[in-house]
Amino acid sequence: MSKTKSIALLAQEIDQHLRAVRQALREPVEAEFAEGRLTGPQRSVMHALVRSEGLSLKELSRQVGLAHSTVSGIVDRLEKQGLVERHSDGGDRRVTNISASRAVRNYVRKILPALEIHPIEKALGRAKPSERIAILKGLRILRRLTTSAEASTTAAPGPAR
Repeated sequence: MSKTKSIALLAQEIDQHLRAVRQALREPVEAEFAEGRLTGPQRSVMHALVRSEGLSLKELSRQVGLAHSTVSGIVDRLEKQGLVERHSDGGDRRVTNISASRAVRNYVRKILPALEIHPIEKALGRAKPSERIAILKGLRILRRLTTSAEASTTAAPGPAR
């Protein structure tokens, strides 16, 4: 087997492992979101609001790529659930800013990070000390090789001609 072919096979196997790890890391967060029983568009709205300090309905509609009337209805439902709040703009009373509620902001700051890191902590707790060191070393090397200036200037292989 040629070096190029063996590297390609190794890259495919690493990709499969990384995908499986990402899926395992997302499971607790996805399960938590499923408990909230939010639709896909509602999650998109919440995601946009959590990343901002507050958005007008017009800006929120633009960010999530949905019609103004659709987003208005979503915000109404989320407000009834206590997930978002509406605030009048101090400079222009005709404009209402929408933001994630205090409870949601606290959740994103305090609970969500723990959900995201817990699977890694649990796995590392089951690993031998030598395995923990090997995992960290391997990830550091892979990160260095994939984020170095040399990696970004190397063109991806194209189809054979």
